[in-house]
Amino acid sequence: MSFLRVAVISPKLYLADVGKNVEVISQLIHANRDAAVLLFPELSLTGYTMGDLFMQEALHKAVLRGIERLKEVVRESIVIVGAPLWYQNRLYNCAVVMQKGKILGIVPKSYLPNYREFYELRWFHSGKNIKDANLLDAPFGTDLLFEDDDLLFGVEICEDLWTLKPPSFDMAAAGANLICNLSASDEVVGKHTYRKDLVLSQSARCICAYAYASSGVGESSMDLCYSGATMIAENGALLAEGERFGLENQITKADIDLQKLRYLRASETSFAQSEVPSYRIVKTASLKRVQVPNRYYDPTPFVPKHKEQKHARAKEIFAIQSHALARRVQHVGMAKMVIGVSGGLDSTLALLVCNEVCKLLERPKSDIVAISMPGFGTTNATRSDAKELARLIGADFQEIDITKAVKQHLKDIDHANQDVVFENAQARYRTMLLMDMANKVGGLVVGTSDLSEIALGFSTYNGDHMAMYHVNAGVPKTLVRYIIEWVAANEKDFAPVLQRIIKRPVSPELLPPSDGEIAQKTEEIIGPYELHDFFLYHFIKYGASPKKLLLLATLAFKEKYGKDEIKKWLRVFIKRFFANQFKRDAMPDGVKVGTIALSPRGDWRMPSDAQAKVWLEELEDGSSD
Repeated sequence: MSFLRVAVISPKLYLADVGKNVEVISQLIHANRDAAVLLFPELSLTGYTMGDLFMQEALHKAVLRGIERLKEVVRESIVIVGAPLWYQNRLYNCAVVMQKGKILGIVPKSYLPNYREFYELRWFHSGKNIKDANLLDAPFGTDLLFEDDDLLFGVEICEDLWTLKPPSFDMAAAGANLICNLSASDEVVGKHTYRKDLVLSQSARCICAYAYASSGVGESSMDLCYSGATMIAENGALLAEGERFGLENQITKADIDLQKLRYLRASETSFAQSEVPSYRIVKTASLKRVQVPNRYYDPTPFVPKHKEQKHARAKEIFAIQSHALARRVQHVGMAKMVIGVSGGLDSTLALLVCNEVCKLLERPKSDIVAISMPGFGTTNATRSDAKELARLIGADFQEIDITKAVKQHLKDIDHANQDVVFENAQARYRTMLLMDMANKVGGLVVGTSDLSEIALGFSTYNGDHMAMYHVNAGVPKTLVRYIIEWVAANEKDFAPVLQRIIKRPVSPELLPPSDGEIAQKTEEIIGPYELHDFFLYHFIKYGASPKKLLLLATLAFKEKYGKDEIKKWLRVFIKRFFANQFKRDAMPDGVKVGTIALSPRGDWRMPSDAQAKVWLEELEDGSSD
């Protein structure tokens, strides 16, 4: 699965007592053997605030003895500690990378702070020009990267991150997907927020995981205070953060997703166009991978967690939809907007967008031609709500019953069964009616299909699949409700009818009602949209395999769905996604609102006759894992 556990540790420090520090670090190594990489702070063998004691020979000998003792403790995991080391009669602030009883490499600090409270140039030299060197029988220099299979990591030390061009930029360009930063960053008011922003930003810019471990309160308090900040970030997201100002050892762990990072670099950025610097690659012994990651997966990744974020997201999406449609309306000569309204979620959102376009362009609401087309499965509730919303908006509302015309059509083709022909005949007739009405009034047909339906192909080809402009094409089903909810909060007159629509189950209403109630519930036919949107998000954005999708969904929905049920609907998702590319190839223009879109002219290109066999086989093979 390419999940790798990283531990960042700020140990209880005994300033200037190398032996005691080695003892503490050894215990922490033993206690955290579940992590593949263990990162300790800058100068963790001695402490950062040693001052002129760094120049003492006694300290130097103690450091060398301490490294030898640590080598004996280090086994399968990578351990990175900080130490002051001499090279060619110059002292360097170093990161020592160890595994299986030996030093794999030593990386010196490149950028030395020498301002305000910092005075490193008094003791240390910059190692940024040291390449192809050796120290303590190990590679030494800033030209080192460390590799095991799909892991390639590099090392920065504190100020290296804060400088104008952090070394991690070049490391990432050379393929490093994990950056380990040993730090000794003191605390002043507001600094931690900026520090965290740096870590998050660098992980995003480099499309990598970034592990950060800083010295704790065991450092000298003569003029400063150190908090023991620990963080692990991945592509701009904070995976884990430890408590600051602890008096004991602070341990923070996270499982990073190397496959996800590789896919992002290949699919969403110009990463591959970066110039590749030259590095010495140090091979490590094989590191353990995590089979079931200990990390949170949001079951609704398209929907923000917090109310304020939801409202902000809804506002922005609604603005994108409205301004895109307004531009299209202007382009075709201030055409009227013709839309089929059903009282369902998607047509409601599209109608609300049309209403906003009239406001933006200062046009009468009667330029919205809202047509209700009740058929065999239409219920009184949806029919009534569609009419009421159109009336409240002030649209030109028309109701055209399609049952008689569809019955005649079915008679013409000698068809009497309530099957796919029966259903699709209604959808295609409605689209024909809308197209003809648009010609009649000099308008364009505004489509209502959303991103989830487009992914699953849950539409009738050349029926609701077709329009002159799709305003919902970039909006997943799980987000549609929240955007309507946001409109309801801002348009009080619409609120009652919108709340009724939001609570109603999703249905195409193509089969006759049962006791006046909706007979067809979409999610009973194709599965829960929250699952399909989860699959879609991780499949498109991160290239997750079926086996991985099953694992992530099982973690995300463990309180709601069992593994067998998730697997059942994942199988449906894969089959439908592959089988319906031909519909996406012929889909009309529609605005992209998020990072995931399926337009064949932009984000997603695949042959419409591609087979799903490989993906389905992997899903079945992974069922017993």
